[in-house]
Amino acid sequence: MKYAYYMADVFTQKVFGGAQIAVFPEADNLSNQQMQLCARELNLSETVFISKQDLTANQWVMRVFNPQNEIGLAGHPTIAAAFVLASTGAIPLTDPLTSLVFVQNSGPVEVNISSQNGIPTFIQFTRKSSAIIDLFSPSADELASFLSIAVSELDNKKYFPRLVSCGFPYLIVPVLRYESVIKARFNYAVWSRSSAPQTAAQEILLFSPKTAHPDSDFHARLLGPRIGMHEDPPVGNAMPAFASYLCSFDFLQKGTYTFSLDRGQEIIRRSLLNLEMDHKGTDILTLRVGGSAVMVAEGLMTIPD
Repeated sequence: MKYAYYMADVFTQKVFGGAQIAVFPEADNLSNQQMQLCARELNLSETVFISKQDLTANQWVMRVFNPQNEIGLAGHPTIAAAFVLASTGAIPLTDPLTSLVFVQNSGPVEVNISSQNGIPTFIQFTRKSSAIIDLFSPSADELASFLSIAVSELDNKKYFPRLVSCGFPYLIVPVLRYESVIKARFNYAVWSRSSAPQTAAQEILLFSPKTAHPDSDFHARLLGPRIGMHEDPPVGNAMPAFASYLCSFDFLQKGTYTFSLDRGQEIIRRSLLNLEMDHKGTDILTLRVGGSAVMVAEGLMTIPD
């Protein structure tokens, strides 16, 4: 059988920007093994498979695989899936705002598609998360050493390093300047000798409140033992932890906050994520994540029975 698939660049308005996601919009008849083989063949960070099954008109089953295994809730694939379904006409865009639900392994995810003249322009999904926050972190000397930056580059004035988990632990480390995020290099040997492995975090979200672009409030990057030395992977899955991190500081009063965060640079796939969070001081944080997408390619894949 031949199955159509589409490739979209997510959290960008430019082709060859953002994150590359493949979407199979009609995957009802594919088995788990076939989906895994497709994801391995395309070898992208995430490949999405959409099926209708016996759901209502505005609901779709959504499953996400990386080349190694199936994963749960994922931000970039949600944007990509909604964008592809809307762009191919599977979701009619008769109103300026169209709502739908993706039933993922972790539960239903509400999505809104903004459009103009039937063309999707902005996609936003809602996540609710509960965070565990630990104020313990490695010392400033240790942090600087395994990030290959100077201690003076760390931010110890407004923000502080904290361990935050919304189901997956991140060591969140603030620095003063955008340039420090760009030049940081993870040193596994130093990491292994530090107190960091005691935190159980395998990924570090390094961020700065100073950016190189006027449309973003923060610049962020993921590093750590689970990430390759020169990789700069998408940061969407870390956003619930990052939002919870911001809310953990006493200076952030209760209310609804809108901000944006970018990853990468113009020459190496910059992404721009728009976030809105409802900080109510409760255990549950509501976060809305949105962005644009562009279509890059479409094709047919021959999949044996």
